[in-house]
Amino acid sequence: MHDDCYEHILHLRAIRNYRDEPLAAGDLEQILEAARWTGSSKNRQNWAIVVVADPDQRQRLAACGDYTDPIRHAPVTVALVQEPDGYEFDTGRMAQNIMLAAASIGVGSCPITLHRENQAHHVLELPAGSRCRYAVALGYPAPDARPARWGGRKPLSEIAHRDRYGVPYLR
Repeated sequence: MHDDCYEHILHLRAIRNYRDEPLAAGDLEQILEAARWTGSSKNRQNWAIVVVADPDQRQRLAACGDYTDPIRHAPVTVALVQEPDGYEFDTGRMAQNIMLAAASIGVGSCPITLHRENQAHHVLELPAGSRCRYAVALGYPAPDARPARWGGRKPLSEIAHRDRYGVPYLR
């Protein structure tokens, strides 16, 4: 595995504070291109992306969830739309691609859950059968931005099992 890619995976963290400047169009396009190339079940690509840059629209979208201050403060939020017959797993894969692509070009990101899907459906004017439960806030990290404080990760010996749950992967 390429060392830079692996390091981005191991060190990816949510960034919640952004500089007060718009995201460069080229940076946003690179991030969206990475989203477009996300793998999906049976290559159905049953998703859409709504790029929300208008400050008033970002405020309306932020009201669709709890803990959504990153949407309010980021210059851009990407709403991830699961289209009919789409899979939530694929939407999660797309979110991770967005976050990794953003980190690789110096853009901070924060995944957001929109707890009030019906409200998000209305705010984004989604077609019938589509849903938006997740979004990713994007922006250049503020000088004082620190990744969310995590207590590290559980050891592999606590989460990896061999052949069935309860049999340690590592012996």
